Amino acid sequence: MLIPSLPAPLPVDWLKKLGIHNILDTVKVEEWDYIHTAIYTDEMFRSGLTGPAASLTTGFSYAIPPILKFGNQQLQERFLPDFLLGKKRICIAITEPTTGSDVAGIQTTATTTPDGKYYIVNGTKKWITNGIWSSYATMAVRTSGPGPTGLSLLLVPLLHYPGVSMRKIKVAGHLTSGTTFIELDEVKVPVENLIGEEGQGMKYIMTNFNHERLTIAISVTRQARVALSAAFEYCLQREAFGKTLMEQPVVRHRLAKAGAMVESQWAWIEQFVYQMTRLGKVEADVEIGGLTALAKAQAGIVLDECARCAVLLFGGNGFTTTGRGEIAERIYREVPGARIPGGSEDVMLDLAVRQLVKNYQSKTKLLERPKGSSKL
Repeated sequence: MLIPSLPAPLPVDWLKKLGIHNILDTVKVEEWDYIHTAIYTDEMFRSGLTGPAASLTTGFSYAIPPILKFGNQQLQERFLPDFLLGKKRICIAITEPTTGSDVAGIQTTATTTPDGKYYIVNGTKKWITNGIWSSYATMAVRTSGPGPTGLSLLLVPLLHYPGVSMRKIKVAGHLTSGTTFIELDEVKVPVENLIGEEGQGMKYIMTNFNHERLTIAISVTRQARVALSAAFEYCLQREAFGKTLMEQPVVRHRLAKAGAMVESQWAWIEQFVYQMTRLGKVEADVEIGGLTALAKAQAGIVLDECARCAVLLFGGNGFTTTGRGEIAERIYREVPGARIPGGSEDVMLDLAVRQLVKNYQSKTKLLERPKGSSKL
């Protein structure tokens, strides 16, 4: 059940080549679209916790697509069978200790050896989901000068590979997702492991973002619903001041405000999902790339409100790591994990407006009358 985490449409030719013709004997791989992806993602996060699903799907979902889209034939033939069949694990390694949303500032270097046969990789990667179990990483490295044009993507060996050391990082939530710190010291990587062309890394990374941010928005909105649903049920049972919490107007008011946020957020996400089934990849990146960033940011804001609402209504139980309020306490702890990874909230909000301004200006220019033309 990892194949559905890939961006739709699925890599049909490769899947059929490997003997995969349908998903759960229900949907043919060539018929899978973003509506199926949304259902799959929503169900994977029905527990309300990020860790279980993220421990399985994150690397698969975000590290394989660049190889499918930009890797040459020899690279695909060498690695895709093991990755797509789950025989080897892979992660996406972009973030560094001093470089998060500012991808262009990546400092990990990859320099070619005098004979031109290898890259020597040096640097560190931090907060890498699934890294601790991964045999390889689709890694952003600097192959030339500063800025975005100096970045490339390289398939770097990890597990038990000379020069690579990894350790698990303890984070507030996502406890089972394998968040990892990676150190790379003179790591020797064949030049054949370059994904696409040198200097195109930033472009390749950007093409991943719509899928990543949309699936994050879907999963985070499900978490918000789980938190609110648990609080709703609790309020029907818990009594205080001689009646259930649900009979208290202030409680109903709090639930109503949070409920309106989660329902409107989900309706908005469904619009995105539908548009993804109608727009081509290039058109979707231009038309709804900024809005997808906005939806991802808003999902985190909604989760914050719903998780906080749930904890407050559970009272002392919501402040306890075991018992009736356990789910609310756990989800509330995961709120930063929704608002920071995949593009931190403030960066996403700013990106959304900048993209909308860019689209507005380009479309307005198309409406302008050519100089010297008639006013009629």
